[in-house]
Amino acid sequence: MSAGHILIVDDEPSMRRYLQTALELDSYEVRTAANGEEALQKVRQQAPDVVLLDLVLPGWDGLETLRHLRTASPFSKVVMISCVRDTRKVAQAMRLGAQDYLSKPIQKEEMDEVLRFCLQHSVRTTSHNAGSVDLGDGVVFFAATQPMQTLLSQATQVACFDFPVLLLGESGTGKEVLAHLIHKYSQRSNRVFLKVNCAAVPNELLESELFGYEPGAFTGANKSKPGKFELCNNGTLLLDEIGEMSPALQAKLLQVLQDGQFCRLGARSSVKVNVRVLAATNINMTQAIAERTFREDLFYRLSSFVLRMPSLRERKEEIPLMLRHFMLRVAERYACPILPVSPRLLHACESYSWPGNIRQLENFVKRYLVLGDEESAIRELEDPANNPHLPSPATSQGEVTGLKQIVQTVKTGAEMEAISDALEKTAWNRKRAAMILNISYKALLYKIRQYDIRPRPLV
Repeated sequence: MSAGHILIVDDEPSMRRYLQTALELDSYEVRTAANGEEALQKVRQQAPDVVLLDLVLPGWDGLETLRHLRTASPFSKVVMISCVRDTRKVAQAMRLGAQDYLSKPIQKEEMDEVLRFCLQHSVRTTSHNAGSVDLGDGVVFFAATQPMQTLLSQATQVACFDFPVLLLGESGTGKEVLAHLIHKYSQRSNRVFLKVNCAAVPNELLESELFGYEPGAFTGANKSKPGKFELCNNGTLLLDEIGEMSPALQAKLLQVLQDGQFCRLGARSSVKVNVRVLAATNINMTQAIAERTFREDLFYRLSSFVLRMPSLRERKEEIPLMLRHFMLRVAERYACPILPVSPRLLHACESYSWPGNIRQLENFVKRYLVLGDEESAIRELEDPANNPHLPSPATSQGEVTGLKQIVQTVKTGAEMEAISDALEKTAWNRKRAAMILNISYKALLYKIRQYDIRPRPLV
């Protein structure tokens, strides 16, 4: 069995023969190309796991060839072959997406190590050909559409570079899964991955949760406790819903990102850590900066690289794949039989808008398997009164018929009015509005999206 598929691109016949012989002795499947155009043609015929690409080539040089290869085969790892004098070009190649480089004359031991790392961290060794990447522990990254495959390629590339990444997207799109993907394909993959939901922890407790505290720092602090930054040293920390963090705490986070050190609450000495920070949010960052609820300097520190998760509405081609996956996972977890997905049910799923995105789809599958009623599941998606993306259950003539619809309409109108009033009273401070309404913060965000509630225009 082949240890992996390698493409060698070098204009020197002797170098191609040497590398091909050395690699074939190690059971690699090897092809060769003498220039960039020939390499691109062979990649289009069959995408390799790794490309060994010389920087100096006739026609397209190594950098130009790299650009074409990244477009034609985003999942293939590219290792540059360079002379010592090519250090500037090597750095440029790394910025363009090269995984690593080997200096001439090539040492067999060094090449073996680079190839071993590339193949261990290759997306092609996962199930991406079936439209998904299994990240373990039931976590799956779906990438059956071209935009998602592009996102997958970008995420695996940026994973190798140790700087913060900002993950944007609607609630339920899978930003946490994207963070897991980045961690898995990074140099920290064998280290700890931790998540902190900044919206789920009150701001007065979030600081101690992140940075820890010493005895006597506050009432009830009887012993020292490390925070998530210390526990995640040399690992990856995901700050979910970072847009809900208070500006005062944002300032301390900015200092940690700049200096790599902080003080526990109540401590006099600082702690130095090496943590890669990933941040996720579903808010409009431009608006948050304009409203001064999010620090502009922290935004620029976090957004060294920005990845946006598309909504499920933008990737409906993946719904059949997700349905199968969630069916299998839910059936296995709850020991219930797998139910068929008829063409009618599939059409209803593909026609629905899914305002709650993948999370809503997974919950829909759970209800379908538990209730076992396809007609009820289809009505949930097709009936406007049960569709949370359609705020009004009125008929096309604007008339409401039936007692059930009348009650639903009155309830909807009253709920929208109450939410709008609470938001206006708190100057659109959603946390305070949620407290006034006595509902959870996430429930309020869901209702705002469900009813498309916006600030009232000034009279």
